[in-house]
Amino acid sequence: MKYIDLHCDTASRILYEHEGLKKNNFKVDIGKLRKGQCLAQVFAFFIDAGKIDNTMSEFEVMYNKFKEELEENKEDIELVTNLTELNEIEKKGKIGAFLSIEEGEALGKHIENVEKVYKKGIRFVTLTWNYKNSFGYPNDGFRYKDKGLTKFGMQMVLEMERLGILPDASHLSDAGFYDLIKVCKKPFIVTHSNSRKQTLHSRNLTDEMIKLLADKGGVLGINFCSKFIGKSQISLIEDMVRHIKHIRNVGGIDVISLGSDFDGIENEVEIKDASEFNKLEIALKNEGFKNEEIEKIYYKNALRLFKETLR
Repeated sequence: MKYIDLHCDTASRILYEHEGLKKNNFKVDIGKLRKGQCLAQVFAFFIDAGKIDNTMSEFEVMYNKFKEELEENKEDIELVTNLTELNEIEKKGKIGAFLSIEEGEALGKHIENVEKVYKKGIRFVTLTWNYKNSFGYPNDGFRYKDKGLTKFGMQMVLEMERLGILPDASHLSDAGFYDLIKVCKKPFIVTHSNSRKQTLHSRNLTDEMIKLLADKGGVLGINFCSKFIGKSQISLIEDMVRHIKHIRNVGGIDVISLGSDFDGIENEVEIKDASEFNKLEIALKNEGFKNEEIEKIYYKNALRLFKETLR
């Protein structure tokens, strides 16, 4: 079954480890995406603001390198920014590449930078990573769970919505999530997080959050990181299914998508790379999920969200 993966860190690794997009030793490359029947992959430009002084400049370097990779492989993969473009390249038999920034501080402290990155094709911004920034606070270890978006962060989120960029609440503090519920006029996204009820981790969502996100029309991408889904050092498919079942029971099937976090997580996964997403499909069928439910998880929920928000 074709799928959309809402988050991988492959673009960052390509730059720092001098690999290519066509074929590499990572979890995501064109060959693996093709074999796995990928419809679209969201490639995140992860900027470590704790180690980099000029985050906007670092983004530019990473962006330019990845655009070179896309150009070199344009017969297989193409930059897309909305549903119309994705439909067009699917007809050509190509993979869609959406672009994301992981760390809002990469936009600096200037609201005009939202439009600047929009024009470059960015359609997702993970507002925080594991550091507090000009947007707000992370949820790393629950340290800042009660501190929300800054006034500037709220202004930036509204500008993203105006242009057609999805705010991403993965890594955002609990209070920041609730701020998004209040301030956002459109659905927003949580690209790579799971259920906190099933696995107690600060990066996962509570049942209340899942319900609110579902009511807002947003989606939650299931993260394959072992710390987020279970107790095993290897991420097990049965634990992914357990989280999916719970989220379905809490928020309904329409809130669930996939956000592997491949090339950002360090542990091994039973779904070893982007070529093996079918393993989860088989497991869901064995657990009684209907085909139309699996289609929603694999790509239809994401397509619906893209239609409502991206331009």
